[in-house]
Amino acid sequence: MPPDVLDFSRRAELSELMDQPCSREVLRHCLRDLARVNRWFFAYRPILHWLDSLNLSNNRPFHILDVGCGYGDTLRRIEQWAIECNLPVALTGCDLNSDSIAIAREATPARSRIRWIASNVFALETSRPIDVILSSLFTHHLSENEIIRFLGWMEGTARIGWFVNDLSRASIPYRLFKAFAKVANLHPFVQHDGPVSIARAFVPGDWLRMCTAAGLNQCDVNIQGFTPARLCVSRRKQGNS
Repeated sequence: MPPDVLDFSRRAELSELMDQPCSREVLRHCLRDLARVNRWFFAYRPILHWLDSLNLSNNRPFHILDVGCGYGDTLRRIEQWAIECNLPVALTGCDLNSDSIAIAREATPARSRIRWIASNVFALETSRPIDVILSSLFTHHLSENEIIRFLGWMEGTARIGWFVNDLSRASIPYRLFKAFAKVANLHPFVQHDGPVSIARAFVPGDWLRMCTAAGLNQCDVNIQGFTPARLCVSRRKQGNS
C-alpha cells in the first residue's frame, strides 16, 4: 500500500501498478472498478458542464477526442449526453495501451459509433480535424515535461478548446480514498493506485507553471476545482464555438 507519511507540498515520486505490464484480464477488472469510482464520485460532471458551456450547435458534427481513454466510460457518457442534446458528434478514444482499447471496445454497445484507436497521441492520425480534446485521469501519469508537450499539442490541434480532468493533490482526499477503496473492496491495484494518483497529482500553481512553459497565457486558461478531489484545466478558444 502507499505510504502513510507524505509531503503534499510536492508531487510524490511513486509508481502505479496499472502503469506496469499486466494481463488483459487484470486490466479489465481494474478499469471496471475505476469506472465504478467515476460514477460514484461524479467524475463526468466537470467535462459535461464544460461541454454544455460551449453552446455547440447542431449544424455539423463536432469531433471530440478523448486521450488516455482507458475503459472508455467517459466517451460513452458523452455519447449519451450528445444524444440527449440532439448534437451530432464524432467521438474518438485514443490510448497507448492496445489492451485498454480492446477492453473499451468490448464494453461499448454495438450501436455506438465511437471509434477506438491504440496509438501514441503525438503520432495519432485522424480522418477529420479535432474540435475538442479531453483527457481524464491521464496527466498525473506523465512527467511535467510530457505535460508541457501535451498542452502545446492540444493547443495546436483542438479547434474549439481542450479540457483536462484530473485529481487534486491533498492529504484529506488521499486518506479518505485509501479507506474507501478498502471498505468498497475495490481491486487491489485500484486500492494501491487511487491514493498514489492523488499524491502524484498537481495543484493550481503547478498547472500555472506548466501552462506558461507551454506558451499559454494564464488569462486564457481556466483552473477550477470540483468536489470531490478534482482539479480541471481548460481552454476555450474565442470565436470558435
